[in-house]
Amino acid sequence: MPTLPADLDSGPRRGPAPAAFDVERLRADFPALHQEVHGHPLVYLDNAATTQKPTAVLDVLRHYYERDNANVHRGIHELSRRATEEYEAARRTVAGWIGATDSSELIWTRGTTDGINLVAAAWGVDHVGEGDEILLSILEHHSNLVPWQLLARRTGARIRYLEIDDDGGWILDDLGDLLSSRTRIVALSHVSNALGTINPVQDVVARVREATDAVVLLDGAQGAAHLEVDVNALGVDFYAFSAHKMCGPTGIGGLWGRRELLDEMAPYQGGGEMISLVERDSSTWASVPQKFEAGTPNIAGAIGFGAAVDYLSALPHDQLLAHERELVGYAMERLRSLEGIRIFGPPDPEARSGVVPFTLDAAHPHDISTIVDAKGVAIRAGHHCAQLVMQHYGVPATARASFYFYNTRDDADRLVDALGDVLEIFG
Repeated sequence: MPTLPADLDSGPRRGPAPAAFDVERLRADFPALHQEVHGHPLVYLDNAATTQKPTAVLDVLRHYYERDNANVHRGIHELSRRATEEYEAARRTVAGWIGATDSSELIWTRGTTDGINLVAAAWGVDHVGEGDEILLSILEHHSNLVPWQLLARRTGARIRYLEIDDDGGWILDDLGDLLSSRTRIVALSHVSNALGTINPVQDVVARVREATDAVVLLDGAQGAAHLEVDVNALGVDFYAFSAHKMCGPTGIGGLWGRRELLDEMAPYQGGGEMISLVERDSSTWASVPQKFEAGTPNIAGAIGFGAAVDYLSALPHDQLLAHERELVGYAMERLRSLEGIRIFGPPDPEARSGVVPFTLDAAHPHDISTIVDAKGVAIRAGHHCAQLVMQHYGVPATARASFYFYNTRDDADRLVDALGDVLEIFG
């Protein structure tokens, strides 16, 4: 958790991290995992949608509301001082998680969607015009499609798309033809939420830099949760991500942007906190990041996000990643034993995050999800806010099991057993 004043040593503290990766030890930190659903122990495999929260995060949220609940920056009294210190300490912690060297480049948002909309509105309105081009890919979550469609509609810009192959990877042979002097922004996902594809963003960014002056934004909702991220090494201009994908609270996220871009952008919203001086006919703006944080922020959420990053930072990341990939490989192997199954995305577990989407010939994904839920297994069914991906594969929806570091081989076995019931029910 963020560093607290010395007089608050009685506050919650995370216990020491295990010396080596121990999934059962880590599972004990997550209360929600230890419950029954429909009379069965819960198997939670919907982590790409949202992750469960460790006690360390829950304790910090409770501690804030019980002890330090006050507005930030605006008060001189002790509670406001403590809340402000924790809030800004969390900003430094979260900025460090993505390799940012200047925490003022991290803007608190409501999540990845809000961060992308901020860039589309505050940067796009002044830099994208009629005839300009926006490059996306068909892998994108709707949050990295619709804001750009709205911008294109307002400005007369044109959207172009990187296509994908049958394994869910970008067809990079087309990239040179898609980039031009009219390309203003390239907005892509770091990791696909629908297929789990880990995209070669660093290589793509390098090629964009060689060919254009375009700004590059990454949707990091899945990337920040599963990969070690260094925004400067990636070479991007904006990186948007969410706390709830990585053991933090919902309703809070971060947008990192290069300082020179943030300084020149107009505010996204107007209100309290984001101003320097307000007069009858005009106003001037506060400096970054406050310029983009109008109104009372999600203070507890930001502090909880910092606690989540502290928790994750204390774990052996390389071992977590290896465990996740081994688990995904095991799950894919077990799933392939089922009759009529089709697994989507990269065939190599090393090339994907914890996402394993699939269909069964025998049943619709919604029926699959309903039946396995009766066995206590939570998966997601639908288009996963990625309808262009579904159109590419010619399916209306998939069932999606998504794993995180606290999942086990037993969870994968329970999923396969429940899918056996689906096949039995549908003959």
